[in-house]
Amino acid sequence: MERLAMTEIVFLVEDDPDGGYTAVALTESIFTQADDIETLQEMVRDAVHCHFPNEENRPRIILLK
Repeated sequence: MERLAMTEIVFLVEDDPDGGYTAVALTESIFTQADDIETLQEMVRDAVHCHFPNEENRPRIILLK
């Protein structure tokens, strides 16, 4: 069964108790972490690309909240 493309994906960003930040997608099983926000943004983008290898199904908008 083919999966419909999402237009956006939302990540909840929180301070990590051990330092840095974590980001977890609200609608998919995607989690990543980084030491700073700039790196976290890169890690989230990379995680989304890995989770959605087919560009046609990949969300076009990534929101960090």
